[in-house]
Amino acid sequence: MVALSDQPSFSAPVPGQSLTAELGARPWQNPPEYSTVDEAIEYYMQRMSAEDFMLQAADILEMGVPVTVLANTMQMSSVMEGLHTVDVGMMTLPLLMEMLMLIGDAAGIEYNTGLDRPTETRDSFLAKMVSKFQKEVEGVDLKSEREEDEEPIEMDVEDDEPVGLMARRR
Repeated sequence: MVALSDQPSFSAPVPGQSLTAELGARPWQNPPEYSTVDEAIEYYMQRMSAEDFMLQAADILEMGVPVTVLANTMQMSSVMEGLHTVDVGMMTLPLLMEMLMLIGDAAGIEYNTGLDRPTETRDSFLAKMVSKFQKEVEGVDLKSEREEDEEPIEMDVEDDEPVGLMARRR
């Protein structure tokens, strides 16, 4: 009798098979529900005019989430649901932002549009590391340490023939 390990197994799954799905199984792999910008805008206007949406949007804006982030999240989730394509979503962004700002204005919220450059500058990781290094170096006098540690190094130089792959003979 032959051991199982000696026989090739052709019924095993292909590596990575669990990471794939059938073509058309995902919503974004099918034709979109709204194929034009006008259809997508009509969908968003109907959705955003609901009272529960307005309350949720006002709460989110009040938490300090920028309007640009909220609008982009809305359109990208609609793309993933297969409601419209990415390009239609990008063209609806200005309308989504205006509607969200209108909701914020109606609720009397001071919202962040996300379009202004921040007045405060964040230090980058590199800038923080450079300042930390400078603080460490300020306490150490490098020149005096270098002069104390340096002793002349004497090298024995002989006139032997050069040795090596590219050496030339005299």
